Amino acid sequence: MSRTTRFGRLSLVTGTALAGVLFISACSTDTNDTDNDKSSASDQTKATSNNDDPGKKVVIGFSGPAADHGWLAAINSSAIAEAKKYSDVELKTAEGTNDASQQISQVETFINDKVDAIVLLPTDGAALTDVATKAMDAGIPVINVDREFSTPFAARTTVLGDNYGMGVSAGTYACSVIKKKGIKDAVVAEIAGIDALPLTQDRSKGFKDALKACGENVDNRVAAEFTVESGEKAASNLLQAAPKIDVIWNHDDDQGVGVKAAFDNAGRDEFTFIGGAGSCNAMQWIKDGEMGATVIYPPTQAADGIRMARLIAQDKGLSDLVQVAVPKRIVLNAPVVTKDNVEDYKDLCFQS
Repeated sequence: MSRTTRFGRLSLVTGTALAGVLFISACSTDTNDTDNDKSSASDQTKATSNNDDPGKKVVIGFSGPAADHGWLAAINSSAIAEAKKYSDVELKTAEGTNDASQQISQVETFINDKVDAIVLLPTDGAALTDVATKAMDAGIPVINVDREFSTPFAARTTVLGDNYGMGVSAGTYACSVIKKKGIKDAVVAEIAGIDALPLTQDRSKGFKDALKACGENVDNRVAAEFTVESGEKAASNLLQAAPKIDVIWNHDDDQGVGVKAAFDNAGRDEFTFIGGAGSCNAMQWIKDGEMGATVIYPPTQAADGIRMARLIAQDKGLSDLVQVAVPKRIVLNAPVVTKDNVEDYKDLCFQS
């Protein structure tokens, strides 16, 4: 959910243990000619991990956005919390900012301090590209989070949420609801975020593409600005224009607080309400039966960035991969959370 200078964008944790060297046990073979060369279960290949064991001390610089939005606040706090888990990590945290010039200065300070790695969620990917490239040229690996730089040379690894995938997940769930309820000529509505942003365009495209699979399309669409106030206003306008709705997808659970307020004020609940990002409010609404589902956009991306930075600085890779180095690009999943699996995801929610 790459966002604007103000609103950056939730795996969710990768779900893969960030582990180290694989230790392969040798298989023993019975040499008795009367046997069939069987090996015991205890002799089969085994893999273990030591990536979380303390290693070389590394200093990581982290610069993120101003925490003026629930998802963004979770980005910053999850990165700090992750670093505290490792005794071999010293985290230098810059003050959150929505000012590209200030963030450039922060990165230059990290370069002058000769940190071992930098984790950066840029206020604007294009604006921070040159200084990130400068860090890379100085031999400091940069882990780019959520909003991409203009060139691949500016980052060693990029950790992203899947905005198009969010739309696909929401649209696929909408199709399942329509099919399950046997709705003919379903009315589908969409409350987007800021329309000028590529992330919003990607989400809307994914939603539209997924709806095609069940012969549906978006009948009513409005855009908000990722804020509670704009969400309530956009939703109110939508409800006035559409007297009947079967399914609504709102892109962002933070603005969803306002969206839900508009629904309640209008006394409208005939539709299945789908959210986006995975806030604690949304998780509770799902449990209470007031929301059908939400689609996760992980607020843990920066935490994953911290883990990647530590591994790269210590010259380690992901033990669950055959490849010995950390991947160049990691795109996190966009799963759908419903009443059936909300307990599995509730601990990853963020406060709006």
